[in-house]
Amino acid sequence: MSAPAAQQQGDAPKRRFGGNKGGQRRGGRRDEEKGWTPVTKLGRLVKAGKISSMEEIYLHSLPVKEYQIIDQLLPELKDEVMKIRSVQKQTRAGQRTRMKAVVVIGDSNGHVGLGIKTAKEVASAIRAAIIIAKLSIIPIRRGYWGSNLGNPHSLPTKVTGKCGSVAVRLIPAPRGKGIVASPAVKKLMQLAGVEDVYTTSSGSTRTTENTLKAAFIAIGNTYAFLTPNLWKENTLNASPLEIYAEEASATKRRY
Repeated sequence: MSAPAAQQQGDAPKRRFGGNKGGQRRGGRRDEEKGWTPVTKLGRLVKAGKISSMEEIYLHSLPVKEYQIIDQLLPELKDEVMKIRSVQKQTRAGQRTRMKAVVVIGDSNGHVGLGIKTAKEVASAIRAAIIIAKLSIIPIRRGYWGSNLGNPHSLPTKVTGKCGSVAVRLIPAPRGKGIVASPAVKKLMQLAGVEDVYTTSSGSTRTTENTLKAAFIAIGNTYAFLTPNLWKENTLNASPLEIYAEEASATKRRY
C-alpha cells in the first residue's frame, strides 16, 4: 500500500460498533427544557396571568390537577422528607420490597401540603411524594390567643384530627410560647406558618405517617369552623373560568 493511500485510510473516521448510535441521546428532559404546557383550563389561566393567587382558586373551589400551577403561584415552597421506610408485599415469586416516602411541603405563610408515595427507588418515591404534596396543598387559618395585636401567630380555635389510632389536638398558645409538639408535628406547624401552639396526641404516635396525617387533618379544620367575624354574607363573584372562558379554552384549532 502506498504512503498517500495509507494516510487517507488513517484520516478516515473510525467506525463504531452498533452502527450510528453514538452522539446525543434522544428524549431525556426535552419536555422540561421546552417549559410547561398546561392541559387544563385552570393551568392556561395561571400561565396567562389571569389568576395570580391561590386564594382565587380556593374561593371558587377549583380543582388543581397540575403541580406546575402551585410552582407558579407559590414559588417560595419548601419541602421536608419526614420519613422513608421499606414496605413489603407478598407475591407468588416472593416478597416485593419497595420504598415509601412521606413529604411535607409549605411556604411558612398559611399553606401546607402532605404527600405519601411508594416506589421502587427512594428518589422516585420522594419526587412523586413532592408532586402529591403540591396537589394536596391547603390554606391554613391563623388567629390569636388573646389580644388581636400584631400579625396572627397561633390558631383561632382548638381543632382535632384523627388517623388510625392517632388523635392530634391543636390548642392556641400565647405569643412567644413557641410550638410545643413532637419533632414531626413541629416541622408541619413551622411549614404552615404557625408560631405558637400547644399539641396533645394519643394512640400509636410512633407511626410517623399517621401522626402527620392526623395533624394535617387537624390544621385543615381551622377553616371548617366559622367564628362570629365570618358570619356576615359576602357577594360571591363569578368564577375565573366563566370570566375568561375564551382564554381558558384550548388554543388554536388545527383544521
